[in-house]
Amino acid sequence: MKKQANSRWMLLDNAAKMYPASKRRNWINIFRVSVSFTEEIDRDILTEAIAQTIPRFPSIAARLRRGMFWYYLEELRTPPPILEEGPYPFAGISYAEMKACCFRVVVYNNRCALEFFHVVTDGNGAMIFLKTIAAQYIRLKYGVKIPSGDGILDIDEPVKESETEDSFVRFKGKVTNKVKGPNSFHVSGTKETDGYATVIRGRVFVEEVLAAAKKYNVSLTVFLAAVMIESLMEIQNEKQPIQTFRKPVNVLIPVNLRKYFDSETLRNFVLYVIPGINPAWGSYTFEEIVSQVYHQMGAEITGKHFNTRFAGNVHAEENPVVKVIPLFIKNIILRIIWDKNGEKKSCLSISNLGNIKLPEEMKPYVEGFDFILGNRATTPNNCGVISYDGKMYITFIRSIREPVLEYKFFSKLRKMGISVKIDSNTRNEGFTTVIGTE
Repeated sequence: MKKQANSRWMLLDNAAKMYPASKRRNWINIFRVSVSFTEEIDRDILTEAIAQTIPRFPSIAARLRRGMFWYYLEELRTPPPILEEGPYPFAGISYAEMKACCFRVVVYNNRCALEFFHVVTDGNGAMIFLKTIAAQYIRLKYGVKIPSGDGILDIDEPVKESETEDSFVRFKGKVTNKVKGPNSFHVSGTKETDGYATVIRGRVFVEEVLAAAKKYNVSLTVFLAAVMIESLMEIQNEKQPIQTFRKPVNVLIPVNLRKYFDSETLRNFVLYVIPGINPAWGSYTFEEIVSQVYHQMGAEITGKHFNTRFAGNVHAEENPVVKVIPLFIKNIILRIIWDKNGEKKSCLSISNLGNIKLPEEMKPYVEGFDFILGNRATTPNNCGVISYDGKMYITFIRSIREPVLEYKFFSKLRKMGISVKIDSNTRNEGFTTVIGTE
């Protein structure tokens, strides 16, 4: 394999190997994190801030390359161009674009958004990258001294090996355990014919959601998952009146493995749990759904359980026979595995990046953050959650016209006494326009 002189390169991490194989002509696994400043963005200063930051993140600021046996990443030397916001996020990304850069920079007024192809990082690594760029932008524009910490890296420090490692390989165990389950119910509707994606964001107050979760003695994530499952259950019940014909209702929840293993990696290091209920067994109260989700997640979210989950994938990758299989054959195999298991086991993902913290010196210049998951390939909905400064933003994206899931979900929060403000893009005015409703 020929590499650009003096550039770092690395094989994809264990989780990332699935993403190039699973991409389709009109779909690729991408997500967006964004920061909104208090003033309109100076594009020249932002370009300079990105240029000064990317050498510190060689595993994220990278381009995708194709080898004979595996894909690999090669670090960037120059920042990608700044793009203007379109009518909706996640416009199609081609392999030619990924060969140039695996992330985009999209700017609108005071908002800087980064869209990532999932091969380079997960939401946790992406947020560190975004906050480090934002800190450098504020330093350059306002002359403010912002310390590193709170997820902001010192761009003058050398890159640590621990930040670019494949932690799946380092922490792999000897025992494997594959989790299997039934296929899940999927929401259906009128498919958008031109690739249009509707984004609906609900702003709620963290204190109110925590108070509601406390009534059931569960975490915020368990509570939100239960509300989502109940909403999906009701949608299925309305479409399928015969109880015994109803399918399981499951949601996929990514879990940051850095909390359970001593890892500083900025690459992918996430696994998932898929809690849910089976409406064919009978009707469920909300209290029963909460209990199911709580116990299912509690049983699966442990370091030892996760260790056995990813051990099998790593051992398969290290098999000498697998190593010498040509890449095009590996892609066929991985595509079959994805199509068989990828999105069939859950209705949608609920990915919660948690509460975003910033140094005090940075807060006067930052208005807020957003997190949007890309559309799924075969199911119409996805959901990203992020919190900052006492407010939580729950953002749905969908590829169908009917807003049935979002309507049910946010209506349930309101009935529980949680105030919700809704923002959305519109087809006529584009992603830059929002509609506010209380």
